[in-house]
Amino acid sequence: MDYTNEMLLEIDSQSRNESFARMVVAGFVAQLDPTIEEIADIKTAVSEAVTNAIIHGYNNGDGRVKIYCKICNHEVLIEVHDFGKGIEDIEKAMEPLYTTRPELERSGMGFSFMEAFMDDLEVESKLGEGTVVKMKKLIH
Repeated sequence: MDYTNEMLLEIDSQSRNESFARMVVAGFVAQLDPTIEEIADIKTAVSEAVTNAIIHGYNNGDGRVKIYCKICNHEVLIEVHDFGKGIEDIEKAMEPLYTTRPELERSGMGFSFMEAFMDDLEVESKLGEGTVVKMKKLIH
């Protein structure tokens, strides 16, 4: 029989909520008894996705970020949704060191970190409607 469990978290797009979001996801995933490295990978990826939503989706303005998590057997699916301005060129945005906000002295490595720490990464975006970052990780 398949084991599944789901959770949904919705937060204001404030940078102070980023650490809360990653801790909630880490706590949810803990039921799979992940290694310290696996949980650190997930926390980093969630941090990057939520930070991108706040900084790039909403330009540090008001908005909502939804984090949906689903566990199916030993695989974790995490989706981070924003309803902000969207990404004009997803392929360009996913290039290492690319950033649309160089004045913030960000590294432009958010998507690269998400790809490196998770087993699968998909980004969907529509201008003026927002972005969904979908990540998967198999817990061994």
